[in-house]
Amino acid sequence: ENQKTREQNAKRRSKKAFASIDKARANPAPIDWSDYQAVKPQFLGNKVFIDYPLAEIAERFDWTPFFKTWELHGKYPDILTDEVVGEEASRLFDDAQKKLADIIAHQRLSCRAVIGFYGANAIDNDQTLLYRPASDGLSVEGLSAEEIAATLNHLRQQVDRPADRPYRSLADFIAPKTSGRMDYMGAFAVACLGAEELAAAYEKDHDDYNSIMVKALADRFAEALAELMHERVRKEFWGYAADETLSNEELIKESYTGIRPAPGYPACPEHSEKQTLWELLDVEDNIGSQLTDSYAMYPASSVSGWYFAHPEARYFGLGQIDRDQVADYAKRKGWDRETAERWLRPALGY
Repeated sequence: ENQKTREQNAKRRSKKAFASIDKARANPAPIDWSDYQAVKPQFLGNKVFIDYPLAEIAERFDWTPFFKTWELHGKYPDILTDEVVGEEASRLFDDAQKKLADIIAHQRLSCRAVIGFYGANAIDNDQTLLYRPASDGLSVEGLSAEEIAATLNHLRQQVDRPADRPYRSLADFIAPKTSGRMDYMGAFAVACLGAEELAAAYEKDHDDYNSIMVKALADRFAEALAELMHERVRKEFWGYAADETLSNEELIKESYTGIRPAPGYPACPEHSEKQTLWELLDVEDNIGSQLTDSYAMYPASSVSGWYFAHPEARYFGLGQIDRDQVADYAKRKGWDRETAERWLRPALGY
């Protein structure tokens, strides 16, 4: 069966046709920048939040993934009355509420966040330039290398498609430098600290149930804080959607303007770009979250990514890419071909 699956996958891969990277770049997401006026954030640079109120974060919990941690599949709150798993899910939920109340009452976890906003422009090789705050107000055309705070490297869809369908890249959602218009981009990292120590204490007493419970709740805190910060960004710190009024359910469904993709998402599956984000926000010093050698985040209850505000910004899957884009990406990153293929392996189409 495995051999048959391998053969079928090989046939599917061999049938894929790719556009050249030049053709793909010539057909980006169709956004008209001629009269676009970016909303300027309320501040440029970084802002740090330490010990964000746990009770406020808990109000934003999306409980559905919590049940998946325990291999109970169903959407909250319907899962609580499910004919098959409802009784077990309800018992688990009651335990979670008690543990959550204890964590909040005794401040057993610490939730932290850092966000940042920067002037930005896309350039023609699927890169985005982020400018230092001091460069704000200067002419885009005249900005020099000294004004660049970071350079982001994006990937572009390359599987061949009909003429009326674009080849998308995250770079498409930032005003190109050739437009002469200053755009803006944001970044964030959030972390829930203390869960590892709590879990270790339970494990020492051979209490695996509460160890898993603490870790699962820490994940909910991190994800909810990411959602909460994004709302405050849209309505307050950036303010491009100041009049937004959405329910928690609508927020969970992401029924808002803008996106917050992270390195590792389908649109940007290459994880090493997290290093740029970490340096830009000084994440380790500001909130204590670290990157491992493979660019995993520690503690595990951490979330990070980029903020895009353009109303046409959307999530998409990169799909597979061809050799010419891999070579181009390696050149941009200063990598040899082997290193590029190692980090891009899930997206390789050859």
